[in-house]
Amino acid sequence: MDSDVIIIGGGLAGLVASNELVRAGKKVAIVEQENAANLGGQAFWSFGGIFMVDTPMQRRFGIRDSFDLAWQDWQGSAQWDRLLDPLPEDEWAARWGRAYVEFAAGEKRSWLEEQGVRFTPVVGWAERGDGRAGGHGNSVPRFHVPWGTGTGISEPFADKARAAADAGSVRFFFRHRVDELLVHDGAVTGVRGAVLAPDTAERGAPSNRTVTGDFQLTAQAVVIATGGIGGDHDRVRAMWPARLGTPPKEMITGVPAYVDGRMLDVAERSGVRLVNKDRGWHYTEGVRNWDPVWPNHGIRILPGPSSLWFDALGRRLPPPGIPGHDTLGTLQILRTTPDIQQYSHSWFITTERIIGREFALSGSEQNPDITGGDWKQVLRDRLGSGATPPVEAFKEHGADFVVADTLPELVRGMNRLTDEPLLDPAEIERQIRQRDAELTNPYTKDFQVMSIHNGRRALSDRLIRVAKPHRILDPHHGPLIGVKLHVITRKTLGGIQTDLSGRALSPDGNPVAGLYAAGEAAGFGGGGAHGYNALEGTFLGGCLYTGRTVGRSLAREL
Repeated sequence: MDSDVIIIGGGLAGLVASNELVRAGKKVAIVEQENAANLGGQAFWSFGGIFMVDTPMQRRFGIRDSFDLAWQDWQGSAQWDRLLDPLPEDEWAARWGRAYVEFAAGEKRSWLEEQGVRFTPVVGWAERGDGRAGGHGNSVPRFHVPWGTGTGISEPFADKARAAADAGSVRFFFRHRVDELLVHDGAVTGVRGAVLAPDTAERGAPSNRTVTGDFQLTAQAVVIATGGIGGDHDRVRAMWPARLGTPPKEMITGVPAYVDGRMLDVAERSGVRLVNKDRGWHYTEGVRNWDPVWPNHGIRILPGPSSLWFDALGRRLPPPGIPGHDTLGTLQILRTTPDIQQYSHSWFITTERIIGREFALSGSEQNPDITGGDWKQVLRDRLGSGATPPVEAFKEHGADFVVADTLPELVRGMNRLTDEPLLDPAEIERQIRQRDAELTNPYTKDFQVMSIHNGRRALSDRLIRVAKPHRILDPHHGPLIGVKLHVITRKTLGGIQTDLSGRALSPDGNPVAGLYAAGEAAGFGGGGAHGYNALEGTFLGGCLYTGRTVGRSLAREL
């Protein structure tokens, strides 16, 4: 055999599994179709937020959290409902979900710190919810930000893999594309595929698919850790569920083009069960990257709760269509409302004061202060009076930003960004003035204003995330800013069904001998550990946990 274990995919889940195997004295082959610059996969590009429960960082801010509260939130978000069939799609997903919350409330933080991950004191409040105690959303802030953002999570494991390669425990096979799983006597024994021509493309950029040869590797076990489908819009549309209405005609892309799901097809052809194919996680606050790396490159705005959100026709979105509250709830509003289904965009209208305190951009490259570990720059950028330099760059260069001193001027600029002028300045002004009138008192009937007040009761939000409430049309807080928002593809929530050891299951529910799956390819555990919704900070966490579980399971088995 060429190694003890073959890991397909050099992203976070695969690297974590490799680390566990190397520590147990096993030999690992990591097969990756991209070049060495892409080691770490999508995690490298992320903001890096990690869902953790009842941590010292939370307690310093007076946040009282617990496993019971987090598990209540997870179940309310997941809404698993495929549990009654003879072979339920959600059976293992629900088990993985509970196991992950136990991990997040237990040894997750200490284990990550042992791996070299270091966390800032920042605890954010992502996915604030749909307004129901038992429904979707985080009851408290749980979004822990590492120094280094996504690189702070991926690079410690990438460094371990590189060191293991130098020591002879890991062999990298870059520019090797797996096209087939080798099966002998019902067990997966290796992989076969194509050797691709060398390519010096930068991390995340498209690479050639020129075949220069073929290869075959054998091992005692194979791990699929190749991610989801977010880079293939046709596939995203094909999997789009009726409950979310019609897929947008136009979307932007939050992952490199190589995240195309082809390895899921290879697995399915080999007798692996894919479940919950219709569950995905696509953001509604995407903007086109003015400095793109991959085709149709989009960046997600990580918004605080204060910007006003309007549909393509200029109507303020109803709850839960509030920034930072309910990603898929908002997507459902935008894609199921009949008279706006033909449009692929929506709008933020906000102020310079709000953008300066509340706008962050997802991605390691969009947060150089935290990525670079520069405390002084963090204080200047996050606590100063203006927006961070990356946000300012989008205001200046981004195709989706309009800045104006007056509302009529702003709406004229917004209308110039669409094929026809859909926004009525008088109607926009009427709605904004209605909202502004709710700021006369410290109490309100406006759900969004309630959320702003609620957020500022959390010290972490008041310091760095939620602007002091003010009237949008008060020129003291201007200029006004309009942002055209697009749906941005990101994560696949379904995938290869696995048991709690990470073994891939067949359509009859039995393990496929010799085959394991981790990360997004496994629906972050069991083929759908998130169910229908995510609580954020849970995608990287799911890669970490499934990779660790698979690595440890194989270390015991082999």
